[in-house]
Amino acid sequence: QEQLFESGGGSVEAGGSLKLSCKVIGFRRDVVSLGWFRQFPGKRREGVATIDSDGNTAYADSVKGRVTISKESTERLINVYLQMDNLKPEDTAMYYCAGDSGLTRARELLVLSPGPGGAWGQGTQVTVSP
Repeated sequence: QEQLFESGGGSVEAGGSLKLSCKVIGFRRDVVSLGWFRQFPGKRREGVATIDSDGNTAYADSVKGRVTISKESTERLINVYLQMDNLKPEDTAMYYCAGDSGLTRARELLVLSPGPGGAWGQGTQVTVSP
């Protein structure tokens, strides 16, 4: 069973940095695309950054140059990270880690979001004060 567990959210001032972590269990590391999404109150979730099994990455225009997605894989576990720098108040949102083995390219996952065969974490709150 695929499971994802986020950590690392919190409160920072504008211009500060945070690093989110996600522990991923149950996906085949040679096919899964993984990523970070965020949700503003009353809005749909949107893609922030994604990485596919080949290590290709994709970023939303709103975060390009300020965030970096990376991953580390062991035999049974994948860790996905989102380094966020120069944070802005408009980055305040709930951030979710997600994966989908059916979307094999980073850009696909960023634009389409996980489908019925994908999985989501429980989310971690990021709050950026002015």
